[in-house]
Amino acid sequence: MKTTIVMLAIVLLFGTVGVFAKPPNGELPRGLQKKVAEGQQLPPGWQKKLMVGHRLEPNIYAHGRVIVPVDDRGHIIVMVEDRRLRLIQATLEIIEILN
Repeated sequence: MKTTIVMLAIVLLFGTVGVFAKPPNGELPRGLQKKVAEGQQLPPGWQKKLMVGHRLEPNIYAHGRVIVPVDDRGHIIVMVEDRRLRLIQATLEIIEILN
């Protein structure tokens, strides 16, 4: 009986670990990816991650729209919802937040 309870506790413990794990590569969780794919807005917390010198997450970049194509320095300006960002295209590093 004790063995059964211990085994059940272990299965329940390790079975829930995946629920709390952060998605790989900074991706949005599946539920939020689905909402973005349906054209809904990104979650409100994404704007807090926008800082000069940091990299824009690929899923947020994919949600944006290029408004100024790559220049001779490799910079690009992207509109993501109501924000314009100047990025290094190759690395998605944020150089400047324009608004």
